[in-house]
Amino acid sequence: MASQKKIIGGRTYHSEVTWRKKTGENSILDYDKVVGDGGENGMETFNASAIIPGKNKGVFLLKYEELLQRRLGVYEHAVSVRPMQLVGNLLVEVNILETSGITFLEVLPLQNKQKSKNMNATTAPPSTVINQTENFARITFKPNVLQQAKIIQNGILGDFVVRYDVRRELSVGDIQVLNGYFVHYFAPTDLPPLPKNVVFVIDTSASMVGTKIRQTKEALFTILRDLRPDDHFNIIGFSNRIKVWQPNELVKVTSNNIRDAKKFIFGLSPTGGTNINGGIQVASDLLNHYLANNGKHEKSVSLIIFLTDGRPTDGEIESSRILGNTKNAIQEKFCLFSIGIGNDVDFHLLEKLSLENCGMMRRISEDEDAALQLKGFYDEIGTPLLSDIRISYPENSVEYITQNMFYNYFNGSEIVVAGKLVNQSSDILHVEIKASNSNKYVILEADIKIDGAGQNEITGSEIFEDSKEYRNHIERLWGYLTFKELLTGWHKSDSDVQKEAITRKASKLAVKYNFVTPFTLLEVKDHGFQADFPKEESTSLYTEGIGQKLLTLQGKKVTQGSPSELISKNKQSISTTSADGDPHFVVDFPLSKLTVCFNIDGEPGHILRLVSDHKNSGVTVNGELIGAPAPPNGHKKQRTYFSRITIIINKPRRIYIEVTPAKVILDGRDRLILTCDKSATVKNDELMVSISAQSNVTITIQGTISFVILVHRYKNPAPFQRNHLGFYISNSKGLSNNSHGLLGQFLYNEVKVSNVTMRTTGQTKRPFSNVVNMLKVRNRSIPVIRKQRKLYNGLHQVDCWFAKNNAEKLIDGVYEDYLVSHLFDCGNDLITNEI
Repeated sequence: MASQKKIIGGRTYHSEVTWRKKTGENSILDYDKVVGDGGENGMETFNASAIIPGKNKGVFLLKYEELLQRRLGVYEHAVSVRPMQLVGNLLVEVNILETSGITFLEVLPLQNKQKSKNMNATTAPPSTVINQTENFARITFKPNVLQQAKIIQNGILGDFVVRYDVRRELSVGDIQVLNGYFVHYFAPTDLPPLPKNVVFVIDTSASMVGTKIRQTKEALFTILRDLRPDDHFNIIGFSNRIKVWQPNELVKVTSNNIRDAKKFIFGLSPTGGTNINGGIQVASDLLNHYLANNGKHEKSVSLIIFLTDGRPTDGEIESSRILGNTKNAIQEKFCLFSIGIGNDVDFHLLEKLSLENCGMMRRISEDEDAALQLKGFYDEIGTPLLSDIRISYPENSVEYITQNMFYNYFNGSEIVVAGKLVNQSSDILHVEIKASNSNKYVILEADIKIDGAGQNEITGSEIFEDSKEYRNHIERLWGYLTFKELLTGWHKSDSDVQKEAITRKASKLAVKYNFVTPFTLLEVKDHGFQADFPKEESTSLYTEGIGQKLLTLQGKKVTQGSPSELISKNKQSISTTSADGDPHFVVDFPLSKLTVCFNIDGEPGHILRLVSDHKNSGVTVNGELIGAPAPPNGHKKQRTYFSRITIIINKPRRIYIEVTPAKVILDGRDRLILTCDKSATVKNDELMVSISAQSNVTITIQGTISFVILVHRYKNPAPFQRNHLGFYISNSKGLSNNSHGLLGQFLYNEVKVSNVTMRTTGQTKRPFSNVVNMLKVRNRSIPVIRKQRKLYNGLHQVDCWFAKNNAEKLIDGVYEDYLVSHLFDCGNDLITNEI
């Protein structure tokens, strides 16, 4: 079940689930197209967009339900945490209510295929809090911006994954009842595993070359080690030719056979086309021959595990014939489990092959952990505990029962049956389960007490929303399982008349219970609401405080006191203390009436501490470098520029400001993003951020600290040019005497330049005198030379004393002391001005 709601301008827009209209002559083609256009790993993708008018706030709410699949002994719930940027107020909350009791609970490290600083983590993500009782658990994940940046800086944190399991006391399983409907969960444990007969059918066509065949082999080597002594197996490699490891037989698991099988796998070499039909037919013949000779004397589970990365290109290539041939060959004697690896697979064909032959299909992405995914899928089906399971209830007690006969039960999984109670006043439901385990039959019987079957027996509405959807969630679960059976029947059917009848039944269920399926659409109805956009190019934004909700949004022309005029007025009196360009650092010493300059030759990706006063004023400024090729005929191998500058304010409350050539991001209690293409002002009693369109950004803190960030953007950049930023300190009164950083350390110092006569020896070995300009700062003397620096895009020029060698001896310590781990680092400095 899924529903979507938008709240815009005080009005609410609800979603509706509607049935897909046919776009062709039959619905089969429509569904094939839907499958072909499906999202990653078969999941539905929801995209929501809306126009938000001035003076309003937009809220998007997506509510959905899913039946958690028990795999490898646990339920797993994943929440995608990928805001695509660092977020000032990020909260994930997971609530679990299980009336039977929670026996196991864990939170995994963030699961992310992108490389992050959290890749090797083995514990729950930072800021995770778990509160748990016997039946209820609440897990919260609330990382601040600093904790997010330590994980990864692009905001793609990954999946927040919670795993848990529940208590299982009754041998027949657990039954829950609500408003006349029941659901039965059956997951027995502590049973001896059934022997299995398994044939691995591996695609060895040319498209498997490289990573795919290597990871497939790695997974098979591991799987072979997990086979049990009572198992029998064989291996087939198929391309346009079929290679069988042991022709005409399945062999018992022994150390010698495992060794020989590994040799066969190692020798598989990708080449040729893809004969899917041929590979499956040979595997079916092997299993049929084995069962004909051994099936009467032992009870075992037989499986084909089929893996491919492509579509049929050799032998029989017509999907309908491949499906028919497979069905005729298997004849419900064993099950086919299919695996599609990569993005070029006919997943629709694999899905039908598995559904029609009591198996299931799994998509495996082609990435670094494909071998682990393959092994994980095998682990789910590698330990069969029961076969031929039948779950029965008295005919006069229940009706509309979902699937209650199952071929196999695998360890760590779960069987779910739902239905409707005929006599809701009855307080007993008799359950009988028959199944096979090895050479014996298992019969489990019990009378389950179901007091209050007609009422809301399952409590928890005080924890979860007490809504109509909550009060009938077991009925909806029954509807979901029923719809799933109809969808399977639709897959299996070859009759258009039968498919049309199934479609009619499925459509009623889907629309009634708001199921988002391959046949339905989730639509948010537009009721004619139109946003009133500001027509002027410049806008001013005023809020009561950064981190507060945006209260007003006005569109008007820039008038007196607007950001652009404020900047132009300040240009003449602004300090020249700055870091701009390659980057060139300039430090103004007003008490000494001198200006000093130096260069920093950093590396792309380095983050420099420019100003650090977090212990006093609470202000820290960092800048990240980006690389570019050096201009032709230059003496440098590369250039570096500031691509991002961050300002962290700790007092009176924490605020994060990030500036790029394209936008300004303010993070406090809430998040505000402003474009650098339009003039705007955001202010409160503590902070003002003013943007002069496509020119500069001024940040004023407490009225006593001001920074100006120039925006350098190129319409047609040369190869050695990059959009970048320049950083200027225009008012430092609010920064303390203990400020530090590449620029901050010089704010309250005096310097002096004097001429010093140096005696040296030339090539003639005759001594001679040389006059050198020496700069004295903080009891250190540094040789300097006279230079000129251009500031503000060349509009201003200053004479300065230049210190060479990455400001060696001019700055405290060395350049590496000013590197920080991430943009929002405001921790202790390695060196300070404190005495």
